[in-house]
Amino acid sequence: MNNKYVPIYLAIAIAIGIMIGSFLNFDNKTSIFKSNSEENKIKKLINYIQYDYVDEVNTDQLLDVAINQIVGKLDPHSAYYTKEEYARDNETMQGNFVGIGVQFTIHKDSVVVTKILSNGPSEAAGIKAGDRIIYADKDTLYGTGLDRKATLKVGEKETNSGIRKINNTIMKSLKGEDKTEVNVTVYRPSEDKIIQFPLIRGEVSIKSVTASYMLNDTVGYIKLELFSRTSYDEFKEALGSLQELGMNKLIFDLRDNPGGYMDIANSIIDEFLEDDKLIVFTKNKRGQIDEAFATEKGNFEEGEVIILINENSASASEIVAGALQDNDKGTIIGRRSFGKGLVQQTMDLGDGSALRLTTSRYYTPTGRSIQKPYSLSEDKEYYESFYKRYENGELVNVDSIKVNDFLKFTTPKGKTVYGGGGIVPDIFVAIDTTRMIERKYFEEMNEFVFNYIDTNRDVLEGWSLERFNAEFENNNKLLNKYLQTLTIVGSIPSQKKSIIERYLKESIAQQIFSDNDYARILNKDDKMINAVMKLELTD
Repeated sequence: MNNKYVPIYLAIAIAIGIMIGSFLNFDNKTSIFKSNSEENKIKKLINYIQYDYVDEVNTDQLLDVAINQIVGKLDPHSAYYTKEEYARDNETMQGNFVGIGVQFTIHKDSVVVTKILSNGPSEAAGIKAGDRIIYADKDTLYGTGLDRKATLKVGEKETNSGIRKINNTIMKSLKGEDKTEVNVTVYRPSEDKIIQFPLIRGEVSIKSVTASYMLNDTVGYIKLELFSRTSYDEFKEALGSLQELGMNKLIFDLRDNPGGYMDIANSIIDEFLEDDKLIVFTKNKRGQIDEAFATEKGNFEEGEVIILINENSASASEIVAGALQDNDKGTIIGRRSFGKGLVQQTMDLGDGSALRLTTSRYYTPTGRSIQKPYSLSEDKEYYESFYKRYENGELVNVDSIKVNDFLKFTTPKGKTVYGGGGIVPDIFVAIDTTRMIERKYFEEMNEFVFNYIDTNRDVLEGWSLERFNAEFENNNKLLNKYLQTLTIVGSIPSQKKSIIERYLKESIAQQIFSDNDYARILNKDDKMINAVMKLELTD
């Protein structure tokens, strides 16, 4: 930070801190800011800096930094979102966005379509995977200004801040208001020609239920990536479809699910629990308790449910696992979950930006909080607990999971459960270390996969899932092609070669098959699912 701006940041931070401390009243959730002396103080401060400060400054940026400094002194889950960040996050959480309906990557100097999203404008118009988008109206979307290593996915919040400028440029060109027109020009390598597509932007779904299929005649599988606004409807549709196929046991996969809307989680839990069973309750600093109970008869109260969780299952995922575990419903399988037991309220700050502030804690039906300890001085360590758990042996050995006997609780049927940091599963399954691969291989692997698909796309698109599983590049053909492209010096042990080959095949399958079919391939040798199926066979 430039030292000359420190007094300005400090002054704004103090003023905003006074305002937030005095007026962040959640009994009035429609507006934080009211006409008062504190608001006038901030206006005077901003105006004074804007008109009389010796240098030109961007007061919007100053405010963003100042608010972030304040919120950063709270818990790890309170967060400030700029207008752009909040808009992107909202798209994912609402389960849809307005655009042309493509998934794409940036390769070298081109925006390359990798998938066409179902029921979107691009699918209807005839844009194909492999097309290079070169213009959107008069905006040029190719050239040396693009970072070939950056990858984007429409509708998702990017994790690499280095691609934000590129991302914003492309999004501004392809996205817009519903029912507005955009003329997209693509280069199609397979036909070596340039094609124009006049498109009408429309609403495109972002699916949170990414897989739903039968593992055998009675066991079904549903994968939920996120608890978005559309997740309950998606889940209920998938559940009903599997029941029609004869499902009486459900594997509900919440691994790597970071959470989302609490009320959506409650609605999903309601499908499993009988009337009046406590689902979850929250408590704020004033001691106010809000309880959520199961209501009308759920569609799977008589069925058996197995919840899969891991160290990245958080928040709403933990509400689901905790509610079922505490009500002695089903079985929790996997590894101890993340440990997020804090509830946030979102406040629109009036200019498109928003503040998500932790306002209460949630508790499972037995009364346990699963929030793991945190220190404001160790925020990075809080989010990187995976490495600590791995080093401690917790991810490979159930005996390494540390529990607190003072936070011991008992379910109605006498099962012991623990609070104080995540949901401890009923049945432990160690992390699959055979799937671990050094990061150094990934960059060249991604490049190889892109080129392989780009060259063989017409052939690959004709493959069925069954044929792919049985015949695709057997006898190490794919691996040998990849090894020939490597610039990494040194021999690769045979064990790592088999891991690399698996990743190569899975990466190619992800690009050419639907999410549902890709999940079938990914789950074929999945340790947790295999553990469930062994339980099924021994019942």
